Amino acid sequence: MTQEEIDIMYLRRCLQLAANGLGRVRPNPSVGCVVVKDGHIVSEGFHQEYGHNHAERNALLREGDYHGATLYVNLEPCSHYGKTPPCADLIVEKGIKRVVCCNDDPNPLVAGNGFRKLEAAGIEVVRHVLEEEGRELNRRFFTFMEKHRPYVILKWALSSDGFMAPEGERLKVKGERYWLSTQRQNRLNHRWRTEEAAILVGSETYLQDSPTLTPRHYLGPAPQPIVLDRRNRLTNVPPHWLHLCCQTIPEVLHELYEAKLQSVIVEGGRKILDAFIESGLYDEVRILRSPQSLGSGLPAPEIPPIAPNRLIIVDP
Repeated sequence: MTQEEIDIMYLRRCLQLAANGLGRVRPNPSVGCVVVKDGHIVSEGFHQEYGHNHAERNALLREGDYHGATLYVNLEPCSHYGKTPPCADLIVEKGIKRVVCCNDDPNPLVAGNGFRKLEAAGIEVVRHVLEEEGRELNRRFFTFMEKHRPYVILKWALSSDGFMAPEGERLKVKGERYWLSTQRQNRLNHRWRTEEAAILVGSETYLQDSPTLTPRHYLGPAPQPIVLDRRNRLTNVPPHWLHLCCQTIPEVLHELYEAKLQSVIVEGGRKILDAFIESGLYDEVRILRSPQSLGSGLPAPEIPPIAPNRLIIVDP
């Protein structure tokens, strides 16, 4: 294998490790670290929980001799004191001779300072390997830092014939809400909730369904519940909800940015979804396609023209 092929192999392992922290380290990015010496992995780690050790510290604080080793990490090591000391300092202290990385950190507190600190200590730094894969993993973090807004996911369920709700937008069956998604799709939907910082519905959905927006069917952190109440008609919103009365989508996203929410799933009704689609301020669409046919009802939104890797359709 060439050195480039070896670097790619170990960075793929970093990305695999980093994905374990998705939803649990926000607002930090997901980071994995692999330490290789004499052709063997001697340690590895990932950022497991916000406020706890970063990936590099979890790898390098394990007992072992790391002098002369190569460290692989998918994001530039931090160079400042935050909740933990700078990872770049620990890398220098442990005698690492080479660092291979996917992405520069766009956070102004880092922004190249981590690499400069390593190079000043005589460490070889190889950057931008698997750069696109690294950005894909941390797309929420990069969107937030570069666009100054959260990463926006539009999500809806639709029947096999293209409707998102029966006639009248709601149908009560035996006193219960009408469900389009299957049990498997519902569990997947709740897993998605654990991976995002926030979840948003409109006032009509809030009044009709009294949603909790929690991941009841999947173990993980709950997103911040948000209701968009453009007519300012809600008076009983629980204190742990974020109650927004913004009139435009840019205003909504500005409020979420100020609240430091890096991502949001929009699960509202047709009007809210259409407003986001018309604004163009969204990044991903997820559709749960039901096996049921409704025959008539509220048509689902038109699938907007987005890149194929941003469209997820889940069949039963």
